[in-house]
Amino acid sequence: MAKRKPKATTSQPSVAVAVAPSTLKELGIETMSSAARWQLLATVVILSTLTYLLAPVLTPFATAALFAYLGDPAVDRLEARGFSRTVSVALVFLAMVLSVTAVLLILIPMIESQVSKLIEKLPIYLETIRTRFLPYLNERFGISAELLDVEKLIAMAREHWKSAGGVATTVLATVGNSGLALLGWVVNLTLVPVLLFYFLRDWDDMVARIRSLLPRHLEPTVSALAKQSDEVLGAFLRGQISVMTALGGIYTVGLFAVGLDLALLIGMGAGLVSFIPYLGGIVGVSAGLIAAYMQFHDWQHPALVLLVFGIGQTLEGTVLTPWLVGDKIGMHPVAVIFAIMAGGQLFGFLGVLLALPTAAIVMVVLRYAHAQYKNSELYVGNRTHLDKKTAA
Repeated sequence: MAKRKPKATTSQPSVAVAVAPSTLKELGIETMSSAARWQLLATVVILSTLTYLLAPVLTPFATAALFAYLGDPAVDRLEARGFSRTVSVALVFLAMVLSVTAVLLILIPMIESQVSKLIEKLPIYLETIRTRFLPYLNERFGISAELLDVEKLIAMAREHWKSAGGVATTVLATVGNSGLALLGWVVNLTLVPVLLFYFLRDWDDMVARIRSLLPRHLEPTVSALAKQSDEVLGAFLRGQISVMTALGGIYTVGLFAVGLDLALLIGMGAGLVSFIPYLGGIVGVSAGLIAAYMQFHDWQHPALVLLVFGIGQTLEGTVLTPWLVGDKIGMHPVAVIFAIMAGGQLFGFLGVLLALPTAAIVMVVLRYAHAQYKNSELYVGNRTHLDKKTAA
């Protein structure tokens, strides 16, 4: 009995204080830590190099995977209601294909038409600014009217739009430069829906297989981090994109009701940049006020524009964000902008597609590392010494 008491007392400190070394030894990490670090570094380098080299090939796969990630929750909900996996996938797949097709065939030509209308009316707008606003600015603030060369700005705008030839013309011209480029474009366009269907059908199985390949001692931590990454990424993609789309629709309908010619261009533009707090409202109000005054030359229509954006901002704060995003923690707008720009700079269009998932994972890992640091001896010091000092 006397020999057992020291054992019982010494086992407690070994669990509370020395749990990390003992656990590492049991899992084999302590002896393999150096090799594991080199393996991890080699894996990251190889994957990054392959991603960079195979970016054009991986683009349709990443596009389809992103759409599958967005559509998988809808498939799971249909399955929960009694539909088979195949039927659920078919319904979600059809809805997504029809939505994308509608955007490409209806929305983009309408926006291009409004951009063309803006270019046509730009001389009138600039002339109004030169004759009405510049004299006031010159008289009040001493700003010279020569700073705004109307003829030069008009020539630049027309030349740029003429050289671009419209969105559709530019795409077709780029694709049609060679038969090989056209063939690659068609293959990628055809591959996306095919890959999307298979990704949707096998999404849960692929996630389960990836989890089964993880080292057993790391699986709980990696799974927890992956779940948090999914919550962060899902909060932005499924929630914030829904808010952006809804706001774009509200602004567009409201500006059409006001009678603004550029309602779709301004409304959808303000909705698309609304993931940055206040930026959507600032951009939309500024462009809407200028367009309303230039078109109607009164103050009643700009006041109606303010009313439209006021209603939109109110609905965003009281209805859309609480309903579509809820209390999920999304990514900071600055992180989103940096991730998209950095991804595009490094890997082109593929980098843009992978930017948000990568940023979500990095943010979760950084939060995990921050929590570990706050609980480490480096941060809190010697707990035993601190406890004794506090007790004294």
